[in-house]
Amino acid sequence: MAKSPFPFVLVLVLLLLSLAVAVSAHGGSGGGDDDDADPDAAGGNKRDLRSKSLILTKIWCLIVIFFATFLSGVSPYFLKWNEAFLALGTQFAGGVFLGTAMMHFLSDSNESFEDLTDKDYPFAFMLACAGFAITLLADCVISVVVARGRSVGHGTGDHSPASLLRDASSLGDSILLIFALCFHSVFEGIAIGVADTKADAWKALWTISLHKVFAAIAMGIALLRMMPNRPLLSCAAYSFAFAISSPIGVAIGIIIDATTQGRVADWIYAISMGLATGVFIYVSINHLLAKGYKPRKLVAADTPFIRWFAVVLGIGVIAVVMIWDT
Repeated sequence: MAKSPFPFVLVLVLLLLSLAVAVSAHGGSGGGDDDDADPDAAGGNKRDLRSKSLILTKIWCLIVIFFATFLSGVSPYFLKWNEAFLALGTQFAGGVFLGTAMMHFLSDSNESFEDLTDKDYPFAFMLACAGFAITLLADCVISVVVARGRSVGHGTGDHSPASLLRDASSLGDSILLIFALCFHSVFEGIAIGVADTKADAWKALWTISLHKVFAAIAMGIALLRMMPNRPLLSCAAYSFAFAISSPIGVAIGIIIDATTQGRVADWIYAISMGLATGVFIYVSINHLLAKGYKPRKLVAADTPFIRWFAVVLGIGVIAVVMIWDT
């Protein structure tokens, strides 16, 4: 096993820095980009969702999120991650997810519905509940499939994606489990694919990448613990399956925007953002904050108060970023 972690650390640091720069560059009306500016503001027309630069930005997001997730998934084979960093980083990502859902997605969906209909009905909030319930259903499918596998006597108490897949009792169950595990990742990718500005696409990428990177690292660590005979092959295979799900969602979103325009596109965007709100809230609370990353040994920095502070910091980052989104 290789000793030097520097190549992977450098890649991940450069990636996160590039994402941070992209988010900080989100400048409301201060930018000079013709695609993000609203050239027909006086006439009330929407942005061109088929512009080449916007589509190219989303394609770059697709590429970045795939390689960020894949490299993170195989990185535990080459380096030993600090467990306090993973535990608190997961909590920070949970705060970012929660803040993005409540302050960005839900707000955009609600405003879109207000422009699209005169009915005084909380469509965005209803769809958020629906997204939460659908994601919960996917988790119920996971629980049923895994319980069936563990009933034959080879299960563990681990709830990581790698452990859940191993505990599936048949190939069909494994395929169903992979689909359920990747469901919310696909929908996270759709949030990038239907973004109506380049700045929104980069911001969604940064938010989702935080969750995907920490989840992929945790999955890689779990694989190393469970499958010591073929760790690199297992890490690569599972990391690819986990990494490809969000790019699939991005591609679906790009296709939706490329084939629709006008009010149809506005309805799709409003509905997608409403559903994404529920998905993000569920993933934040149930996957990141409640379960999160559990260190194998006692870590001094991993205390309830510090975990709470990491969550607040994540929410605070989104609150600051949203200053330039209003």
